[in-house]
Amino acid sequence: MILTRPFLAVTLLPGPLRFSSVVLELWGHCGGVGRFEFRRRTAWAASASQNLQVVRMASSHKEVPVAVVGAGVSGCVCASTLAERGIPVTLFDMGRGPGGRMSSRREATDGGKEFLFDHGAQYFSVRFPDVQKLVDRWLAAGLVKEWKGKFGSYDRLKMAFQDETFEDDLPKYVGVPSMNSICKAMSRQPGIRSEFGTTVASVKWKEEGAGGIWHLRSKTGEDLGAFRAVVVADKGLASDRFTATTGLPPPLEKAGVPTLYEKMANIKSVSVFVVMVAFAEPLTSVPFDRFTIERSNCLSGAVRLSNKPGRKVHDRSECWVLHSTVYYANDIIKKEGLAKPSSAALDDIANTLFKEFQEIVPAAPTPLFIKAHRWGSAFPMQAAAPEEHCLVESSRKMIACGDYCVGPRIECAILSGLAAARNMQQILDSGSSKI
Repeated sequence: MILTRPFLAVTLLPGPLRFSSVVLELWGHCGGVGRFEFRRRTAWAASASQNLQVVRMASSHKEVPVAVVGAGVSGCVCASTLAERGIPVTLFDMGRGPGGRMSSRREATDGGKEFLFDHGAQYFSVRFPDVQKLVDRWLAAGLVKEWKGKFGSYDRLKMAFQDETFEDDLPKYVGVPSMNSICKAMSRQPGIRSEFGTTVASVKWKEEGAGGIWHLRSKTGEDLGAFRAVVVADKGLASDRFTATTGLPPPLEKAGVPTLYEKMANIKSVSVFVVMVAFAEPLTSVPFDRFTIERSNCLSGAVRLSNKPGRKVHDRSECWVLHSTVYYANDIIKKEGLAKPSSAALDDIANTLFKEFQEIVPAAPTPLFIKAHRWGSAFPMQAAAPEEHCLVESSRKMIACGDYCVGPRIECAILSGLAAARNMQQILDSGSSKI
């Protein structure tokens, strides 16, 4: 890992005619910022060049940070790669932490007993050599392990479990001790400053000096800072779902990148619901750790989380995640809309999917814990950049990445994040990136 070298950024803030505020920002190996502000009496004229908001003195890339919006695996891979190459990054995500579809959730019963659920992607495999190189590093660092679980299927018509045959013998990888451990580690790297619980709602480009700079604001109007480039790793910034959940227009709609916005907005995704379930004892009657379900209208599969490597098991309890079919999820969304589901609606969904599970596993007892969650854009239906692996708007120093650029798999999101970092470095190294 290449540690980001400290650099000093000097910000000249406009003030009264004969005063100016000077802010010194020291970016260190921890990725944090030390701010030192003092006021100095000055007599310089308020010319355009003297009122530039950012004047940089950097050791490698002589610019302000790059913003990465979206801390799923694609955004985290991009941010991590840029930081390792000496480019400071600020990573934003509306969630409480990183992970995206590789998120994990800690839930508790009324009695205070806690459970950890991988409620998104359960594992991933790798076909691309560039992705395998990165995964090999994660393996060496102990962030991932191979999951040699028992995989199968259940036929609702035959009412029987059966072995599942895979088209390949690729290893199945899981994050350790949870799926989001990979993104957590990347988001904490030197050179990355993470801002979670922050919804980026405004992305505006301003011409400054010989180039331009991006200004970001949150949905509450808070100034999130100025950035020399932006990586959009959250497709929601160009989606109607953003409006449905926030009441605001998609941030990229008026960002001055019409081609990139249109390509992102045209990507259609399918939704799914998952149900997190915890039992007091293992379900010994189920012969598999993960099984798909054939000929069911509402349930597509189930995963036993407790048998994944590196998982902590409390007493004899066992955690499962049930996955809905796309058909069932679409039917619910047609009735309920794209807005965040109510608690009552999620309770109904949890009960429906668990009832189906009990018909497959009659020995399943009343759970200690049960809760449903909706993944609104779980799987893209087409690829926006199958050859390039990311969308690039070089004139505005903006790149979009995510699984929707390549395919609906975790490794596709990783590949897109690597491509975004590579293209961003090329843009920043070019003469057109100078301010």
